[in-house]
Amino acid sequence: MQTIALVGPPGSGKSHRALLVSNEKSISVIIDDGLLIKDNHIIAGISSKRQPTKIGAMKTAFFTDDQHAQEVKDKIKEINPSKILILGTSKRMINKICQRLELPEPSEIIYINEIATEEEIQAARRTRQKHGKHVIPAPTVEVKSRFSGLLIEPLPTIFKRRAESKKQKHFMVDQTVVQPTFNYYGSFFIANSAINQIISIAAENIEGVDRIYQIRNKTTPEGINISFLLSVKKGYYNPKVVQRVKEAVKDAIGHMTNLYVLEINVLVKKIAME
Repeated sequence: MQTIALVGPPGSGKSHRALLVSNEKSISVIIDDGLLIKDNHIIAGISSKRQPTKIGAMKTAFFTDDQHAQEVKDKIKEINPSKILILGTSKRMINKICQRLELPEPSEIIYINEIATEEEIQAARRTRQKHGKHVIPAPTVEVKSRFSGLLIEPLPTIFKRRAESKKQKHFMVDQTVVQPTFNYYGSFFIANSAINQIISIAAENIEGVDRIYQIRNKTTPEGINISFLLSVKKGYYNPKVVQRVKEAVKDAIGHMTNLYVLEINVLVKKIAME
């Protein structure tokens, strides 16, 4: 197994350009800020960007927690990749990660200024300092369940290949921008009454629904669980109405609160006679 390091200061654009390096060097596995990513899927780990403090984020990125490190080690053994790209702020950090995950030291070290211009690096650092935004080299659909309730947005990116290749000169990747918990702008709170109102409006806009009541929701770091009772108008086929209600509630909650919906339980309690 070969490890390759991508090194650069915080906020210099390492995560943003990780997929450029992995594409050029045919690397399918990336280790970035506590996560193990394979072929655009997050397959193991805990993101440092989910931690409540910067110190906690650093410890997560270094895999200091034994259970966290073991989970990633086990998954690496399971998939047995030929190459792994490891992102870090220094050679020391890369070596510490390799020690914690029992990986060989890097056979190649790529510095961020080798793959980005000084203007691009400074622009990335200004964005980090001004807005506190971080990039995760994985699509939003992969990230959302792990960052429920945080501010995230998709970042489709077109890269130009640096080396001559028979492949197309440009390629597109899907990445995600997230504002972490430890960032001032990155966390927000929504009252249960507001969530329940969104659920109620979304459900009652579905044809055949009379009203909903006894709404319950429970929010965890992973997402939100929702349950409620439903009154359906006479003449409407219940399973179809329930399915449409679930879809409408899930879409509304995801769009308006950025919470990841884990489960929606609906019980038809009454048939309303018009």
